[in-house]
Amino acid sequence: MTSYQDFWAQQPQAHTTAHIIRSDAEALAIARQLSQEFKQLAVERDQERRLPFEEIQKFSQSGLWAITVPKQYGGAEVSSWTVAQIVALFSGVDGSIGQIPQNHFYALEVLRNTGTEQQKQQLYREVLQGARFGNALAEFKTRNAAQKHSQIQTVEGGYLIQGEKFYCTGSLFAHRIPTLVKDAQEREFLAFVPRHSEGLELIDDWSGFGQRTTGSGTVKFNQVFVAKDDVIPFDSAFTQPTLVGPFAQLIHASIEVGIARAAFEETLQRVKQARPWIDAGVDYASQDPLTLYELGQVAVDVKASELLLKQAAYAVDTAKPKPTVDNVAHASIQVAKVRAHSTDIALLASSKLIELAGSRGSQRNDGLDLYWRNARVHTLHDAARWKYYFIGNYALNHILPPRRGTL
Repeated sequence: MTSYQDFWAQQPQAHTTAHIIRSDAEALAIARQLSQEFKQLAVERDQERRLPFEEIQKFSQSGLWAITVPKQYGGAEVSSWTVAQIVALFSGVDGSIGQIPQNHFYALEVLRNTGTEQQKQQLYREVLQGARFGNALAEFKTRNAAQKHSQIQTVEGGYLIQGEKFYCTGSLFAHRIPTLVKDAQEREFLAFVPRHSEGLELIDDWSGFGQRTTGSGTVKFNQVFVAKDDVIPFDSAFTQPTLVGPFAQLIHASIEVGIARAAFEETLQRVKQARPWIDAGVDYASQDPLTLYELGQVAVDVKASELLLKQAAYAVDTAKPKPTVDNVAHASIQVAKVRAHSTDIALLASSKLIELAGSRGSQRNDGLDLYWRNARVHTLHDAARWKYYFIGNYALNHILPPRRGTL
């Protein structure tokens, strides 16, 4: 099994030139073809916990990791709806692969809002050439998720970073690892740390029972130097109305919608192979009235999530030209709706798959549990119950939702 050290030892220091996608239609066509290729060994990768280095290399080289780069910098700048559809496609075939680029797109959205012109030109250029950004945002050892202990200190020519992060999805596959840090004045910054930086330690210690190959382990920063031009403001992306939060959550919802849809489609195939319940009085499980009832409920919920996802993506795109307090709040609520619903339906659809497939659906070789395990772990990212609270408070009391990436 290839380790991340072995993989990176074989990679050139410079990024190889990736394909450049020019339109939404081209992006979707490439995603459909590539996602089907990745589907072939998804169960094996999960069961063996084989990290998808080759797949992620193909993914980024296809140009799909650069689709949000603005047109003025040479990118396709596809719609949020196109991004959502692509993430859902890959998440349906492999939830881990679908989640890996989430923080890459998130970092690019922060860059779009708070980076300087020089920073945008440099980092967008790298992404167009095939560079991948990971993430080192969350911390495991703080009292709550809002606390951050990782620090940045000014030195000659740049900064030094000291700290430790966990849940660092995609870090093992990344050319740069954007990390969230605070300075002495408690201001937050996002530092785009090159993966070969001295003092940077990546640990492959993610042990979640789902999303097993996302590379979401530990990243340690031991006095890691980062150049001044590789650090951008982070807190200002939330003190003013921006779409950083809604866009990030839209991608998370896409992951769950993709898992739910794929689980439902798999259920349709498995029911055709299952035996009917003894009391149904029919020859085939596909004629069982109670099975059909269950399928009907899931079908409605999956479609509802897909429509909510589309509605949310349109709200994000509508606000994008000129974000305001009101249209960003509206987009946030629309995203919260699909995020809450996709949590529920991803868990339901993946559970019903095993139930309606019958006893044979529990066989490990078939890997039907993969959908539920991926859904259960990903839906822990942030609580659906709080989404419903913010939606209700907005609808009844006109209280604007919080402006952050966890709504």
